[in-house]
Amino acid sequence: MYNAITSGSKIIGTIIADGDIRIDGTVEGEMQCAGKVVIGEKGLVKGTIACQNAEIMGALDGKIVNSQTLALRSSGKIKGEVQTQTLIVEPNAQFNGSCTMPGTNAAAKPANAK
Repeated sequence: MYNAITSGSKIIGTIIADGDIRIDGTVEGEMQCAGKVVIGEKGLVKGTIACQNAEIMGALDGKIVNSQTLALRSSGKIKGEVQTQTLIVEPNAQFNGSCTMPGTNAAAKPANAK
């Protein structure tokens, strides 16, 4: 299943999607997506996103908690917090904020270390 917020549309509130979603308009609020979130070049999300995978070509101002891979494309802009397993940042992308990658430190530290 594929959902889309088209250019010129603005949604304020909470979005819950069972499948993938593409944002080419503006979303202000919270998004929970069981699949992939794509923010198109003209898309803007102000708020919090929780998803499996994400591809950002537009702008995110807020927080994203991503359980697998986040790709920030060359036209993309993130201002805020990122939590993801894998982060891909293309040249010319803008990222101003913090990034946490759960599991990376645990894998480097032996289980019996104090």
